[in-house]
Amino acid sequence: MKSYYVYVLASGKNGTLYIGVTNDLMRRSQEHKLRSMNSFTKKYQVDQLVYYEVFERIEDAITREKQLKKWNRVWKIRLVEENNPNWRVLSEGWK
Repeated sequence: MKSYYVYVLASGKNGTLYIGVTNDLMRRSQEHKLRSMNSFTKKYQVDQLVYYEVFERIEDAITREKQLKKWNRVWKIRLVEENNPNWRVLSEGWK
């Protein structure tokens, strides 16, 4: 069964945040790390995967992504810190 991911990238602890959705978290994380796209994440050096959620249906993932994007910054930081208090880069060591 295919999985879909809503993810949060950061430029660093309490830094600039980016929220996205993908069906291949490892590939997408690598694309951000390599800054292979001309995008917001490249411009602001937002490439550290600090949070993600897994969904079975793309519709649910997109709904959650839209919900998180509407949240204020304090709520987004709290979400990351409740699940990843040290802002560890979750994709560290992925090939």
